Amino acid sequence: MPSSPLLIGCASGFSGDRSDGAAAVVRTLAARGGGTLIFETLAERTLALAQLARNDDPRRGYEPLLDELVAPVLADCLRHGIAIVSNFGAANPVGAARHIAELAAQQGLPAPRIAVIHGDALDAPAQRELLRQRLGAALDGVDVVSATAYLGATEIAEALAAGAQIVVAGRVADPSLTLGPALAHFGWDRDDWARLGRATMAGHMLECGLQVTGGYFCVPGLKEVPDVHAAGFPIAEIDADGEFVIGKAADTGGMVDARTVKEQLLYEVHDPARYLTPDVIADLSQARVEDLGGDRVAVRGITGHARPAELKVNVCYRGGWLAEAEISYAGVQAEARARLAADIVQKRLGSALRLRADLIGALSILDDDAGALRQGRPDGHARDVRLRIAGEHADRAVAERVLREVTALYTCGPAGGGGVRTALRPRLNMVSCTIPRDAVHSGWRFLDEIPQ
Repeated sequence: MPSSPLLIGCASGFSGDRSDGAAAVVRTLAARGGGTLIFETLAERTLALAQLARNDDPRRGYEPLLDELVAPVLADCLRHGIAIVSNFGAANPVGAARHIAELAAQQGLPAPRIAVIHGDALDAPAQRELLRQRLGAALDGVDVVSATAYLGATEIAEALAAGAQIVVAGRVADPSLTLGPALAHFGWDRDDWARLGRATMAGHMLECGLQVTGGYFCVPGLKEVPDVHAAGFPIAEIDADGEFVIGKAADTGGMVDARTVKEQLLYEVHDPARYLTPDVIADLSQARVEDLGGDRVAVRGITGHARPAELKVNVCYRGGWLAEAEISYAGVQAEARARLAADIVQKRLGSALRLRADLIGALSILDDDAGALRQGRPDGHARDVRLRIAGEHADRAVAERVLREVTALYTCGPAGGGGVRTALRPRLNMVSCTIPRDAVHSGWRFLDEIPQ
C-alpha cells in the first residue's frame, strides 16, 4: 500500500458553478507533486435536464460548460500527471469524452487515455418494470424523462488503475468521485469500511466546491470571509488510513477553518452515524476537527460500515408547465396595490390552475403556496414591492394565461404597475426509490474501444 498522501482538488460544485477556479487548483497540485482534479456537476434534476437536451440533439446532454472547465487546464493536467475525474458526462458520457478528445487534439496534445463509465441509465425494459414495481402508482400515467442509479467508486478506481488519465461518468455519487482515486492510489480492499468511510467524507467535504472554503459559510458581520470574491476551491490531502486534511488552492481568497469544515461536514447529513453512499455507510458521529492553521483543517475519527444492499434511483418525469410573472409597485400604497393585483389575478383565473403569489420586499420567503401568511397579515407599508405570481398546469395554454393576466395589469389596474417580466418553462418532477445492485449493470471502457 503506498504511503504517500493523495491530493484531490475540486474545481466545481454543481453545473453552472464558476469555471475559472480550476487553474489555481491545478497549479497547487502540480507544485505539490500531482494528484487528482475532480469536477462535481450533477444535482438531482440536472441529469434529467441533460437528457432533455440530448433528446433535442443527440450530440448534447453533457455539461454545457465543459469547454470552460477543462480546456484551460487540460494541458497542465496531462503534463503533470494530474488525473481528471468528473460526472460531467451527465446523460451523454461518451459525447463528453469525445469532446474532451477533440479539445486535446485542438491544443496539439497527445491523445489522452479517457475512460467512460456506463450503467447508471436504467433504460432496459426489465429495469423500467422493476422501477414500476417499486414505485407503484407514482409512475401511473407519467412521461418518464430519465431513470438513473447512483453508481459508486469501483469503476472509477478500476479505470484509473488501468491507466486512465481522464474518467468521465454520468450519475456517480458525489463522494465517489474522491473515493475512486483513493481506492486506485492506495489499493484498499472494497470492504475496508473504515478507510472507505473516511475517504468518502473527504469527498463530501469537496463536493460542494467553495462551500467549505468560505463561500456558503459567509455572513457579513457574523462570519466574515476574506476576499470571498476570489475564494479558492478546496483540496483534500488523504493519507493511507483515509484520514484527511482539508485545505484550498494556494494564493486564493476565502478560508478554511474549523467552522467552515464543521458546517460542510454536516451539510445534507440526516444521521451522522449512517451517511449512506453506494460504497459505504460512513459514520461521522465521532468525528474530530482540528484546525492546523494556515487554511488547513484535519478531520479524524470517522469510520464506516458495510455498504447498503441496494442502490438509490432517481426517476424524473415531465410535470407540465411552470409559468412565472413579476410586476413592481412603488410609492404610496405600494404593498396594498400589489396585494390587490394578486387578488385580481386569482379571481380571474379562478380554479383553472394552482397559483402562488409572493410579495417580494414585503413577504415572500416564509410564505407557503397557499399564501397563508399573506392572507393573515394586514396590509403593510412597504413602498417598493415586487409581485411574483407562479402557476403550474399540465396544459401549456392554461399555464400561459398566468403570463397574460399579469401583463394585462399594466393598464387593467391597479395603478402604477411596471417592469413586467414573464417566463414559461417545462417542469420536471422526481420520485426516488432503491433497487437491488444486481439490477444495475455498470462498467467502464476506454473511449477508443467504443464504436463511433
